[in-house]
Amino acid sequence: MARNLGPSCRLCRREGIKLMLKATRCETAKCAMEKQTRNKPPGVHSWRKGRASEYGIRLREKQKVKRYYGILERQFRSCFKQAERKPGNTGEALLCLLERRLDNVIYKMRFALSRSQARQIIAQGHVKVNNHKVDIASYIVRAGDKITLKASEKTLKMVKASLELDPNAPLQDWLHVDPAVPEGTVVSLPNRDHVQIPVEEQLIVEFCSK
Repeated sequence: MARNLGPSCRLCRREGIKLMLKATRCETAKCAMEKQTRNKPPGVHSWRKGRASEYGIRLREKQKVKRYYGILERQFRSCFKQAERKPGNTGEALLCLLERRLDNVIYKMRFALSRSQARQIIAQGHVKVNNHKVDIASYIVRAGDKITLKASEKTLKMVKASLELDPNAPLQDWLHVDPAVPEGTVVSLPNRDHVQIPVEEQLIVEFCSK
């Protein structure tokens, strides 16, 4: 499983927003983005950097989305090609495809504290979709899919700990979760409004179309 092994906080600092890469730590005062001495872009001469070019602005939007969903360049390009083949707005189709990734769905159902932990749970074979084991984090869910977990004490303990961390956290309306089992259902497909970071998808389309 390909993954980013570098420092997570550095990615948030580079994009200038919280990408929620370190689970609950991102919501505390320990987060680098909460500290005035560290909430600047990494590098020894960040204060000397001038105005970004049009290319740089488009690149930053692409990198922001890639890092938020925790995917690599090849995976991102593959999703973009799929989005291009869909009718309607390519940028919105791209974001909706990324929202439907299994690792993102596991995270948004609060079965994992972060997308990286969700990928780990999936890779280790703890997740079933419609009673079939799925160990591919990039699996695209469909409306009506039922997501269950391996009936092992270790798995259920980890997932229930994640659910109990913030039991009153709102759940997006395209997902349904039964925390008692625990299991979840994809009620409908996500739309543009379900993306939780500020992003201008048209800039990404312009960058990737060249």
